[in-house]
Amino acid sequence: MAHLLMVESWVGSMSRLLPRAIQEAGHTFTFLTRDLHHYLRTAPEGAAHPLLGARDVVTADTNDPESLVPYVERLHEVLGFDGVLTSCDYYLPTAALLAERLGLPAPDPEAVRNACRKDATRRVLEKAGVPGPRFAVHEDRAELGAAARDIGFPLVVKPVDLCAGMFVRRVDDDGQLAAAVRALGDFPVNARGQRRAPAVLLEELLDGPEVSVETVSHAGAVRVVGVTDKSIGGAPAFIETGHMFPAALSGAETEDVVRTAVDALTALGLTDGVVAHTEIKLTSAGPRVVEVNPRPAGNRITELVRRVTGVDLVAAFVDVSLGRAPDLRRTDTGLRSAAVGFLVPEATGTLAALDGSGLRGAPDVLEAELAEPGRQVRAAGSNNEYLGHVMVGDTEGAGARVRVEDLLASLRSGLVIR
Repeated sequence: MAHLLMVESWVGSMSRLLPRAIQEAGHTFTFLTRDLHHYLRTAPEGAAHPLLGARDVVTADTNDPESLVPYVERLHEVLGFDGVLTSCDYYLPTAALLAERLGLPAPDPEAVRNACRKDATRRVLEKAGVPGPRFAVHEDRAELGAAARDIGFPLVVKPVDLCAGMFVRRVDDDGQLAAAVRALGDFPVNARGQRRAPAVLLEELLDGPEVSVETVSHAGAVRVVGVTDKSIGGAPAFIETGHMFPAALSGAETEDVVRTAVDALTALGLTDGVVAHTEIKLTSAGPRVVEVNPRPAGNRITELVRRVTGVDLVAAFVDVSLGRAPDLRRTDTGLRSAAVGFLVPEATGTLAALDGSGLRGAPDVLEAELAEPGRQVRAAGSNNEYLGHVMVGDTEGAGARVRVEDLLASLRSGLVIR
């Protein structure tokens, strides 16, 4: 039995999946957080949050690595940790740093920092010759305007240090660019109280569908578990509306995106102690890296993979965080594809009606979670405003996506926001 230190967490499904994976493996964990109430507010009424299954809950300023390192070193002397991990992007560099300082298994902290900063990722991959979009990074608005004209509209504007598609926008002219940059400037601190970098990333708008490559890195080797597809909506935002695993690609397309993802992870130095989710566009000019996430995929993708292959990426994350070889053996689950679709609100107001009764008893529905009427809703601008999701499986082939889109269409017909 091992004892892990979990430094913060996402509040979504990974806050349930990761504690479960730790405990099912027979391990324990200490939960380290600056604000326990951040998580307790999201627990279902009458239920204890899974993070409270920790052996110990410790409060410390996780936003201040300089003071946190000596504090955790003293904590380690008392509690004895065997590994350090987090599911939250904002604390991945901190977790890697702590593990390194404690002499525990860890990915290279600099590699994790570079992957978590979109501008640093771009520079590292460009230097290594890994294909991506043309880009520019500036703080000054005049320099951003000049760079935009040099790259050419349409463009994608991105913060360098936010997640879930927050403030990522397509812009088609100088006016839209100025508005997007102003909106970013009005959000100087992220949801975890961390001050944001003022730099803005501009990228050329890539054509083609988007996929992600799910990988596990251990002992210097990157192993590919599979490729997931992605649907996008909410223009000019880029909101993930659904995924299917495995992606319906040709053999040649799969080889191309897998090679590109492995090249990106290798260039960044993410070859040990990492479960990664690398997003790639299949453009007319070939695969182009969108971003590299050095943690398990969100939005239920890990569950799609598990449903189809039997491979538990969250359990693999626990293993590699302990320096252990992950179990990536596939089993025949009976499913050939699985897809998830998200209900994205297009209006602001109060959820008056959302009828999910048609999902009950459907043999191919694997999961269904829907918001209750009375909830305050705002028109989605990122992946943070979903009203629920539906997951289905297909035992015959790649039909899961079509099925989940049909179910979502039915749900939308009964959705009322006032």
